[in-house]
Amino acid sequence: MMAFFAIPAGLVILMAFRPSDLRGGVGEGWSLETLKALAEAEYLPVVWRTVWMSALTMVICVSLALPMAFHTVRVAETWRRWLLLLIVVPFLTNFIIRIFAWKTLLHPEGALTQFLIRCGLVAKDVMLLNNAGAVLLVLVYTQLPFAILTIFAAAEKFEFHLLDAARDLGASPWQAFVRVFVPGVRRGILSACVMVFVCSLGQYVIPQFVGGPTDEMLGNKITQRAFGDRNLPHASALAACLMLAVLVPILIKAIVSRLSEKEVAP
Repeated sequence: MMAFFAIPAGLVILMAFRPSDLRGGVGEGWSLETLKALAEAEYLPVVWRTVWMSALTMVICVSLALPMAFHTVRVAETWRRWLLLLIVVPFLTNFIIRIFAWKTLLHPEGALTQFLIRCGLVAKDVMLLNNAGAVLLVLVYTQLPFAILTIFAAAEKFEFHLLDAARDLGASPWQAFVRVFVPGVRRGILSACVMVFVCSLGQYVIPQFVGGPTDEMLGNKITQRAFGDRNLPHASALAACLMLAVLVPILIKAIVSRLSEKEVAP
C-alpha cells in the first residue's frame, strides 16, 4: 500500500503545489495559484454533475441489486451458479469494447434505438446518445455487477428463517423484506454503496464515449489537463480533489462499521 498508493498519492498532492511550465510539465518552485484556479466557476457544474450522477448510479444499482441478490441466494444451487455466471460474464469482455457496444446500440441507427422507434416507444428523431441519460445508463450497467456480488456475499450469511418468523408474526412479504432482510445485510449494502459511488466518481471513459459536451465529469477534466493542455500541476490538483472525494466515503464506512461493532460487542 505504501509503494503503490501512499507514495504516488503523495507525489500527486505535492505536484499540485508546483507551478506549471509553459512548455508542458512542472515548473520550479512552489505556488498556490493552481489550487486557487480550482475555485473557478467552470469547475463547479462539473463537480456537481460528477457527484449527483455518481450518487444516482449508487441508488439505482443498490435498489436493483437488493432484490436480485435476495432471489439469487434463495434459488436452488444449480440455478444459483448459472445466475452468478451471468452476472460475471460481462467482466470477461474488455471494458472499452462494452462501452463501444452501448455506443453502437444507442446510436440513431443502432439496434436498440430502431427497436424502440418501431415499437412506438420513442419518437423517430429521438437522440439516445450524447446526453446525461446515456451516461447514467452505462454507469449503472458497468457498476451493477459490483453491487449485486457485494450484497450477495452478505445475503449468503443471512438467516432466512428470520423471514419465516416475521411472517408468522403477521408481517407481509414486503414488510419482512424491508424490516428484516435489509437491516440484516446492511453491511453489504454499505459496502456496495461505497464501491459503486467511488468507482463512478472516477469515470471518464463513459462520459467521453456516450456523453455530450455538457456531460463531462471530473475525470474528463483531469484527462484534458494532463494530456490536452499538458498542465500537470492543474491535473494533479483535480486528481487530489477527486482522491479526497473518494476517501471520504471510505472513511465514513469505516467509522460506521466501527460503531456497529461496538454496539454488537457486549
